[in-house]
Amino acid sequence: MKIDGSTVLLTGATGGIGHAIARRLHAEGANLILTGRKAAVLAPLAAELGARSIVADLGDPASLDALLAEAGPIDLLVANAALPGVGLLADMPIERVDANLDVNLRAPIMLTRALLPQMTARRSGHLVFIGSLSGIVASPGSTLYNATKFGLRGFTDALRQDLHGTGVSASIVEPGFVRDAGMFVKSGMEVPRGTRTVTPEQVAAGVVKAIVKDKGEIVVAPPELRLGARFGSLFPGINASIQRRAGAADIVGGHAGGD
Repeated sequence: MKIDGSTVLLTGATGGIGHAIARRLHAEGANLILTGRKAAVLAPLAAELGARSIVADLGDPASLDALLAEAGPIDLLVANAALPGVGLLADMPIERVDANLDVNLRAPIMLTRALLPQMTARRSGHLVFIGSLSGIVASPGSTLYNATKFGLRGFTDALRQDLHGTGVSASIVEPGFVRDAGMFVKSGMEVPRGTRTVTPEQVAAGVVKAIVKDKGEIVVAPPELRLGARFGSLFPGINASIQRRAGAADIVGGHAGGD
């Protein structure tokens, strides 16, 4: 699908990955509608890019409805907003569980449900969901994050099949560890020593590729992480043993309270 001249709704625009996606889409000629919870961060970015900004909390159904009403017709959705959801499930307050499910999974689904009628009516549109390698392979101390990202990946795959032949399509972009942005930064954790990272700009490039070339799934990570994730998805028991020996649970455990 052509990005130039399209109206794009980008959620989670106030974070590092959101900033990079917004700037790249602007460079591609998109008309941007940026949304996030932090007005003080959103407004300067919107001014820089000549974009519209709408403050919204995607964890609040009423705020989500108001966002859709104010946004108007949309050609492209980039669902980037997410909460980290790191820690042991038994230690999480129910409010935190609900917030992660609402922002990471329910909001993208409800946005899609609301936008699909207009897209299918004009037989044009694309929906991009920002997932994670955590949607391909599980890791300790991330049950909630894994659940939402696995769910988002399954939702995208099934949606793409449902949309075949309609002129509308769906993609998921799955970053690995992102430098100075993403889940690990939000939760206060450090990337494991020796692990290579990608930049927010590389994630943004993946979004553009997904739209322009209509790719169903794009993994943005170094080759060794891409291979490791695929191996782990095929052999979860072996993957779990490797992660235990590597001390993955200790890395997450020290930051279980981050959100």
